[in-house]
Amino acid sequence: MALLITGGTVVGPTGPYAADVLVDGETIAALYSPGAGPADGVEVLDAAGKYVIPGGVDVHTHMELPFGGTFASDTFDTGTKAAAFGGTTTIIDFAVQRAGEVVGDGLAAWHAKAQGNCHVDYGFHMIIGGVDDESLKAMDSLVATEGITSFKLFMAYPGVFYSDDGQILRAMQKARDNGAMIMMHAENGIAIDVLIGQALARGETDPIHHGLTRPAALEAEATSRAIALAGVAADCPLYIVHLSASEALAAVATARDAGRNVFAETCPQYLYLTLEDQLGAPGFEGAKWVCSTPLRGKHEPHRADLWRGLRTNDLAVVSTDHCPFCFKDQKELGLGDFSKIPNGIGGVEHRVDLVYQGVVDGKLSLARWVETIATTPARMFGLYPRKGVIAPGSDADIVVYDPAGRTTISAATHHMNMDHSAYEGFEITGKVDTVLSRGTVLVTDDGTYHGRAGHGRYLRRGLSDYLI
Repeated sequence: MALLITGGTVVGPTGPYAADVLVDGETIAALYSPGAGPADGVEVLDAAGKYVIPGGVDVHTHMELPFGGTFASDTFDTGTKAAAFGGTTTIIDFAVQRAGEVVGDGLAAWHAKAQGNCHVDYGFHMIIGGVDDESLKAMDSLVATEGITSFKLFMAYPGVFYSDDGQILRAMQKARDNGAMIMMHAENGIAIDVLIGQALARGETDPIHHGLTRPAALEAEATSRAIALAGVAADCPLYIVHLSASEALAAVATARDAGRNVFAETCPQYLYLTLEDQLGAPGFEGAKWVCSTPLRGKHEPHRADLWRGLRTNDLAVVSTDHCPFCFKDQKELGLGDFSKIPNGIGGVEHRVDLVYQGVVDGKLSLARWVETIATTPARMFGLYPRKGVIAPGSDADIVVYDPAGRTTISAATHHMNMDHSAYEGFEITGKVDTVLSRGTVLVTDDGTYHGRAGHGRYLRRGLSDYLI
């Protein structure tokens, strides 16, 4: 039976408007003026007083990622179920190729992890950890046959994922030829390793030194260098991941003002958390917030500048970089040596709420909320208009959001597979009410879960909508 969502306020990139939404099968069939939809043969979902938005699209997650001698604690099963609870109905995760490995083998391994286990739809970016002739050929193949149109490179983590400038330039030239997006982890990893070694030699082993040895200047330098290299590669499309620092944002803004194919995302941790209050927590507690790029100083302008960047579109997307590790036995691998703490924060369940709090606080408009969590990520990575919009013909990935509800974030109630919360005790004015994925109700307003592993399908993506 078709489903008619009535009485709600649809929010899209053009702003809020009153409309009823008809879902038939897996897609949105029609939008009606309030009360003008069919009266018979439909099930009715009353959304009076609530927002009706496209399901969230989180384009930066790391389920089951091997890192630092362990694995991210969320599987594709647990992580995508948590995403659904939080109103995210599409993720794009990262398949991994390391130096010396075959790109196709890495992709096959990630397909095996995800297939039959996902509660929401999913796609893959490809990490190229070893740029050589064979991996460059594979980039063409993945774009043409696999629907993988974005490739991540690292200017950090020497000996693990690091690419030098020559390798980066070659990959960028290839991406410019085939239309793909290069995603860049922009930190000067060579210099950071020097600072880490010096800190440890001084006996500075607490988690706060993770942040102090990854200064904003080295994020800004790498961001500027990546932008310069992309320019040499005929303005290769470049997307800076997990941008955290004002100086890096300024480099992106300058490139965008010049009309370049340069884009960037930030994450909720950089909008809300700080080096002093979280990473600098007493004893080893700060290990919970070790991630890269790191949390920045609360007395510096980073958080305010990031919110402004979201308003001005110099920051296009809010993703999570969801890479959770439990405190017990995983983060504790770095006891006595901050450089051995697995890098990552879990947040896939909370992104929609945390960005909505920015609306409540007057930092973003409703339209910009939906753009940054759903519409722009779908357009940026070749999923629009199938995802990211409430429109006839689009997948019926729909979230009914209650602005009068309240959400308290806590490890006691979240659904991610981790023993702590980066946002413990945060109070959100707003609440995910009902979640649909391709017309199937996953979460109802009483918090009951109706989804299942295997509902989520692999998404072959097109090229970005934003390229010139």
